[in-house]
Amino acid sequence: MNLNPSLKALTNITTNPILRLARSHHFHYHTNFLLQPHAVAINPDPHIAHHLFDQTPLRNLNDYNHLLFRYSRNDQTRDAVNLFLTLCRSGLPFDGSTMSCFLKICASNFDGVMGRQVHCQCVKCGLVQDVSVGTSLVDMYMKTEAVRDGRRVFDEMSERNVVSWTSLLAGYSYNGFSDRAWELFCEMRVDCYMPNQYTVSTIIAALANEGMVGIGIQVHAIVVKHGFEALTPVCNSLINMYSKSGMLGDARAIFDNMENRDFVSWNSMIAGHVTNRQDLEAFKTFNRMLLTGAKPTYMTLASVIKSCASLKELGFVRRLQCRVVKGGFLTHQSVITALMVALSKCKEMDDAFSLFSLMHGGQSVVSWTAMISGYLQNGGTERAVNLFSEMRREGVKPNHFTYSAILTVQLVVFISQIHAEVIKTNYEKSSSVGTALLDAYVKIGNINDAVKVFELIEGKDVIAWSAMLAGYAQAGQTEEAAKIFLQLTREGTKPNEFTFSSIINACAAPTAAVEQGKQFHASALKMRFNNALCVSSALVTMYAKRGNIVNAHEVFKRQQERDLVSWNSMISGYAQHGQARKALEVFEEMQKQNLQVDAITFVGVFSACTHAGLVDEGQNYFNVMINDYHIDPTMEHYSCMIDLYSRAGMLEKATNIINEMPFPPAWKTCR
Repeated sequence: MNLNPSLKALTNITTNPILRLARSHHFHYHTNFLLQPHAVAINPDPHIAHHLFDQTPLRNLNDYNHLLFRYSRNDQTRDAVNLFLTLCRSGLPFDGSTMSCFLKICASNFDGVMGRQVHCQCVKCGLVQDVSVGTSLVDMYMKTEAVRDGRRVFDEMSERNVVSWTSLLAGYSYNGFSDRAWELFCEMRVDCYMPNQYTVSTIIAALANEGMVGIGIQVHAIVVKHGFEALTPVCNSLINMYSKSGMLGDARAIFDNMENRDFVSWNSMIAGHVTNRQDLEAFKTFNRMLLTGAKPTYMTLASVIKSCASLKELGFVRRLQCRVVKGGFLTHQSVITALMVALSKCKEMDDAFSLFSLMHGGQSVVSWTAMISGYLQNGGTERAVNLFSEMRREGVKPNHFTYSAILTVQLVVFISQIHAEVIKTNYEKSSSVGTALLDAYVKIGNINDAVKVFELIEGKDVIAWSAMLAGYAQAGQTEEAAKIFLQLTREGTKPNEFTFSSIINACAAPTAAVEQGKQFHASALKMRFNNALCVSSALVTMYAKRGNIVNAHEVFKRQQERDLVSWNSMISGYAQHGQARKALEVFEEMQKQNLQVDAITFVGVFSACTHAGLVDEGQNYFNVMINDYHIDPTMEHYSCMIDLYSRAGMLEKATNIINEMPFPPAWKTCR
């Protein structure tokens, strides 16, 4: 067959740039230019696809849609916008695929302004009733936090499918309305729409955020019923839900039974162990992940590094730091911040600050706060204060975590300055910042300002109430503490173990009525907090100080675990009640169990020796304290020893102690 000259030119590779371009990239197309749209659609390289599109002499809507979809899939937002504007100027009519695709681009870029403009164009073109357009509109409005508009679009849709319902569900969950998402899921099932794997995954995630594990178990049954239990996204959501609810056994069972695990599966399981303080299990899962050949992501490393911080294992931190550098994760701020925190907890502040400096001016408020907290935890108060000042000079605004951390600096003038800044930035009413400020005033003995701060806190949580109770307990104001406890219960706040610990400590004050402590003990028993360590220790202290050593011993005997406060309270209690031998027996039991002792422990021991006239034993324990436990004697220790020698008539030894003290004796000691 003879071709005319124009067709010959099209078939000539040397003269046709499109065919030459295709050949150079190993793509073989028909010589007919009418097949160029097909080349645009199948070309894997977006740049080549764009070039071929430009060279297409006759373009139709499908050509535009193919390239628009390609731009959307490759996150080429600017190219997509320009192509859409070109389409608008071309005069070609839009269809549902065009609008749906471009609305997805608006949603992925959280561009609500452009999304609304496209919505107007959809109304003008009569495409709002298209199910794919309506679904994309719902998704766009939800991702741009316009929840009411998203719901209105959904309600006006004449036709819906499972994707429409799933988009609305995901939107409610994304915007923090997880409880509403569950109601919508129930409506969906009533309307006879069958949920798919994405619907189920979305509702499980929403229930996990709300802590509604009871309903989540019901959804798990639906998962099994519809045969979704083998699908990876659904299993990942279930692992996340059970982990957040503390049900690690169920989460682990799902994880172990998965046939196909992706990086989300591993990350969810590791993060679950970390959240529930199962740090060794997190390490085991991480090692297992490496053995299977799965590559850790930056989220994996951030979680495992948090475990290292909890365990204070510097060796593991160093190894993970090497992996971070080798894997090219130094650009991820969450990983760098996790490393900084881990190094700070291992007391490697110089290395932590070196990492902080590597951010080259890209430090966020999170990294600044981590660095400030690290210095405060390691006794670098001055450095922390200077860093806080530098942070503000750099224009980084502190958040509630920053203020909560820096308020642990117990300097009267500094606390007043921070308080002024907190008021200026409107954080005073924040529960976390208000509680930290309250606690700061309590620790410097300013209970009046603490009360003023407490009264301004909006939406007081149990932590704020407990902090105020602890403040009154420290100030010895038992009646005020009791009033606060009654007020919190009247306002519907459920007390926790720390609340009871604080109110029971308040009842240990000399001004407290004897029966008050017993009443709060009964309340703790009723709410099953009596076995909590902080509560039982407070009970031992309260009964010992209020003269009921029998009850103190009963509580001490029933403690499932004991801390130093419990042991010290029993030693001091027996000493004050003249039962020196029992006090020393408790101390000897501590020594047998190799338990930690402190300066307060020895005050109780010396007091017991003084009341019983055990001079030799007292002298021996004084030497043990200095030589074996390396505790430097305080004024209280010297006072006890002087009292011990004086009561035994050994005035020369008492005088020697006074002369050997590294500080001048107090008036009470000399008397």
